[in-house]
Amino acid sequence: MFVENLKDDFYNLIQGNVSNLVCTITTMSRITVLHATIKRCLLLVNFDIDAICACKILQSLFKNDSVVYTIAPVQGIQDVVEAYEDNCEEVKNIIMINCGGTIDIVELLEPPEDIVFFIIDSHRPYDLCNIYSEGQIRILNKPDEDDEIPEYNEIFHEDTSDEENEEEESADETGESRQSKRRRLNEEDLIKRRERREWEQKRDTIVFNYMQYSYYGKSSAVVMFEMAWKMSKDSLDTVWWAIIGATEQVILNKVESRVNVLEAGRLQGHVSRLSHRQGVDAEKQQQSTVKVTYDKDLQLALYRHWTVEASLRHSITTAVSLRLWSLRGEKRLRELLAEMGLPLAQSKQRFSAMDLNLRKEFRQMLEKLASKYNVDSVVGASFTLQYGYKFKYCASDIVYAMLALLESSTKDRSPQHCFLDALDCLSRMRKNILERGIEKAKMMLINIYKTAQGILEMKQVMNAGSFLYVIIPEGTLDSRLFAHSHPLFMLAQFILKAYVEASRNRNAHGWPLLASATFNSDEGTCILVGVPPVCEEQPRSLFGKAFEQAAKNTNAYIDTDYFDTTIIRLKIEERPKFFDALAALLT
Repeated sequence: MFVENLKDDFYNLIQGNVSNLVCTITTMSRITVLHATIKRCLLLVNFDIDAICACKILQSLFKNDSVVYTIAPVQGIQDVVEAYEDNCEEVKNIIMINCGGTIDIVELLEPPEDIVFFIIDSHRPYDLCNIYSEGQIRILNKPDEDDEIPEYNEIFHEDTSDEENEEEESADETGESRQSKRRRLNEEDLIKRRERREWEQKRDTIVFNYMQYSYYGKSSAVVMFEMAWKMSKDSLDTVWWAIIGATEQVILNKVESRVNVLEAGRLQGHVSRLSHRQGVDAEKQQQSTVKVTYDKDLQLALYRHWTVEASLRHSITTAVSLRLWSLRGEKRLRELLAEMGLPLAQSKQRFSAMDLNLRKEFRQMLEKLASKYNVDSVVGASFTLQYGYKFKYCASDIVYAMLALLESSTKDRSPQHCFLDALDCLSRMRKNILERGIEKAKMMLINIYKTAQGILEMKQVMNAGSFLYVIIPEGTLDSRLFAHSHPLFMLAQFILKAYVEASRNRNAHGWPLLASATFNSDEGTCILVGVPPVCEEQPRSLFGKAFEQAAKNTNAYIDTDYFDTTIIRLKIEERPKFFDALAALLT
C-alpha cells in the first residue's frame, strides 16, 4: 500500500514505537529497579549514492529524536534475507531504502504479521503484491503518473470453490436429480474454466505490459528531505544530501532531463528558503557558516580538483563530442585549448594552481566555443557547498568520490567498510575521506576512458541486429574495476554514446547496449548490464524481462540478485548462447 502522509503514517509511528521508553518502577527490599525496554528499527540500505543520502537524512532525524536504529548495507536480495534473519527477533519496523520495492517481500522473507516494512525505493516498477498489501508493506511515496498500475481486480481473483460447494448443497436440498445436476454443473464448470482461462490470459498480458520496462522514479533522498521539510526539521545539510542523491540520478542518466530540471528548481527554492532563514547578509555571515549556492557551472568531472586537460578528456560529454579516443579528437582538444587562449602548461597543472585570471575566465572561455566544438551540453548549472575557506565542492564532486569509494572493495577491504567510507563523505568533518574519494574517482574515470578507448579503436563493439554488445577484455590491471556494477554501467554508457556519435548507421541511436565483464574468474562467472538507447528521452530498459525469457529459452542459470533487474550474473561459458537467445528474442 502507498503511504502519502509520511509524517503521520511513517515517522510518527517509528518515533512512537521506537523511542518511547516503557518504564516500570518496582520496590524490592528497598531497591528501586528500573525496567526499560527500547525497541529499535532496522534500516536496510542499498549500495548506491541516493540510498546513502536518504539514510543520512534519516540518521539526522533519528539522532534528534533519540530513535534507536541499526543500519545494514545490502548489495542484493541475498543480503536482505541474511540481514532480516539476523535482526528479525529484535525489530518490528524495517525500513528498506532503494531495495525491496520490486520484489515480493512477504513471499521472500515470510515475516510474522506484526513486522511492518516501510519501503523507500526509486526502482520501478513496484511489485504488485507490495502495492496491494493491506498494511504490512508500506511504500513511502505516491504513485507516479507514468506508473500505470493495474487495478486490483485485474490482477487478483478470489477462489470460487466455496461458492461451488454451496451450490451443490443447495441443489441436494431442492431434490434435483443426480444426472441433471451433474450435467448442469459440468456446463457451469466449463463456462467458469473458460472465463478463468480468459481472465488469466488477460492478467498475464496486463502484468507483462506493467513489468516490461525497468526505470527509475523520484530520488529517495529527495523524498526523505521533503518529509523532513513538512515536519519543520529540515536544514541546509539535509537539503544538500538530497541534492547529492538527485545529482547521482543525473550523472548516471537514471531519469529524463525534464525531470532533472524540475527537481533542481524545487531544490533551489528550498536552498533559498533555508539560506534566508540562516541569514544571508554577507557582512554578518561568518566563513564557518554553511553556504549552498546554485549557479552557472561547467558539467566537467572534478575540474576544480584536477587539471583542465584531464577533466576535458575524462568527462563523457566532451570525450564523446570531441571523439577523444581518436588521434583526430586529440588534435581537436589541442585546438580547443589554443582557441580558448589557455596555455598548454596551464591546462596541465591543477586547476587551483592556475593563474587567477584564467580560473575566473575559464567558464566564459569554454562557453564561447561550446557551439563551435559541439560541446553545448557542458554548459549548465550546479549546486555548490562551501564551508570555511577551503571546503568548497560541487554536488557532482561528492557523487564521483562516493561512487569511487563505494566500488573500491578488495580482498583486504570489505564492501561494508567501503559503504561506511561513502557515508562519511557526506560529513563536512571528514574532509580527508572525501579527498581520498576524489583521488580514487580520478583513477576510476581514467580507467573507464582508457578501456573505452581501447574497445573503440579495436572496433570491439559487436552488432547483434537488435542491440549492441561489448565484452570487456580480461587480464588487464583495470579489468577488476568492472566487476562492480557502477563503473561497468558508466563504461557502457560511454561506449554507447561514442559508438552512436561515430556511426554512420541511421539506426544506431535506437540500439541499446549490453556490456559484460568477468565477475569472478575462479568461479567462471561474469556480470552483465544493459543500457537503454540514447534516443529515449525517458530512460527505460527492456532488458530485465528479456534476460528472464532468454534464460528460460536456453535453460541457462542467471543470478538475479541485484535490485536493478538490468544487471545479472551468469556463467562465462553460457554467455555466447545467451546473447544468441537475446538476439532472437529482440529481433
